[in-house]
Amino acid sequence: MKKILMVGTSLSTMGGIAAVARVYEGAGLFERYRVHYLATHCDGGPMAKLRIMLWAYARFLGMLLSGQVGLIHVHVASHASFWRKSGFFLLAFLCRVPSIVHLHGGGFAAFYERQCGPLRRAYIRYIFNHASRVLVLSSGWQAWVRGMSRNPHVEIMFNPVSLPPIAAPWSARQAGSVLFLGKLGQAKGVDDLLQACAELTQRCPSLHLALGGDGDRSAVQQQADALGVAPHVDLLGWVQGEQKTRLLNSCRIYVLPSYFEGLPMSILEAMACGVPVIATAIGGIPEAIQDGVEGYLLAPGDVKGLAERIARLLEDDALAQRMGAAGRSKVERQFSTAAVLPRLEQMYTDLGLNAV
Repeated sequence: MKKILMVGTSLSTMGGIAAVARVYEGAGLFERYRVHYLATHCDGGPMAKLRIMLWAYARFLGMLLSGQVGLIHVHVASHASFWRKSGFFLLAFLCRVPSIVHLHGGGFAAFYERQCGPLRRAYIRYIFNHASRVLVLSSGWQAWVRGMSRNPHVEIMFNPVSLPPIAAPWSARQAGSVLFLGKLGQAKGVDDLLQACAELTQRCPSLHLALGGDGDRSAVQQQADALGVAPHVDLLGWVQGEQKTRLLNSCRIYVLPSYFEGLPMSILEAMACGVPVIATAIGGIPEAIQDGVEGYLLAPGDVKGLAERIARLLEDDALAQRMGAAGRSKVERQFSTAAVLPRLEQMYTDLGLNAV
């Protein structure tokens, strides 16, 4: 029986693609459809990254030549992520193996339009045009890809999230607690978040901002010191597993004021835990959050609006709890593994790969 070859970053790495693939694995997709996961990237230095990429291509060639591959499903984002994996598509096209481009990352449009010349744009279009399916994370990305590519099979596939059996009781959550998870830096709006906190320390003296993520922690600490909010800020480093679960079950608000996004797994995970979300209205985020229902949406860089909405939710427990419950309900209906995976499995079947 032929296998599905899923290509992405190592499952042990940080970031959204690995998080999505881990959910697929945890939900049993790999077993049901004989999915062989092939990592082309890992954390570490240049030599480690080069070795894993070369091994992935060697493994793929061996599987192709032995007739084992029935479909490739490739998770791509901007820059090196796309260039590194584009060769998989060329080999699949040559061997007439069906292929899926699964587009992640909120910066792909800027990458294509502003950072690629005519030849590179033509190469990207060639990959998208010839793929059997193109998967995107939102209706906005679907419209953009349809404008860039002539591929008629551009479909929305939401990121799935595992739904906890029950959300933590609101009474167990820490007063004043605000959580951020992601890469520390301006692209994720961390500078804006710190400035918003500086406006809130008098109004919300119990405010406690937990920042979980990699990036330049020293620069964030320096900014917190300069703004006088360091006593209210806790830099946690990268968090995952049980630590992440504890944080999501103890915070009052989840905040992600990014400038570029696809459909962040962290937002869906927070909603699944019954946490109201404050985020920017970019990428696929408006597909998950309706302003004033599951949380609040802002324009990137709106520091005053961010501060006001954080204060509103910290001061009104009933409102925060109602929004958190609405978010959990929406995840159950639209973003849970039970809601998302049947569509992906049907796509595999349509492309000739059946469950075991």
